Amino acid sequence: QVQLVESGGGLVQPGGSLRLSCAASGSIFNIYAMGWYRQAPGKQRELVAAITGSKTNYADSVKDRFTISRDNVKITVYLQMNSLKPEDTAVYCCNIKAVGYDYWGQGTQVTVSS
Repeated sequence: QVQLVESGGGLVQPGGSLRLSCAASGSIFNIYAMGWYRQAPGKQRELVAAITGSKTNYADSVKDRFTISRDNVKITVYLQMNSLKPEDTAVYCCNIKAVGYDYWGQGTQVTVSS
């Protein structure tokens, strides 16, 4: 069973940056989308950013601050987060969608606080 392994979360001050990585532990075929979601305490999970082919889309709250990218050879998806705000505090989970499969990471905590 392929697993998604996330890294890069942690504690950062407002205005700081973090880079999240999510790597598949094995081969995944027929991938059509990769993305990052987040869930803050007491809130519903929301889509932060997604990449489908060469197209990307972002939640309005993170546009111009976050950048999603992918490495197809390594089957890895990244999320570069700049100008972080306290409201970005959440558990971030990666997701890879392939034909017939939907993979999720275990989640990594991002805390933005002074």
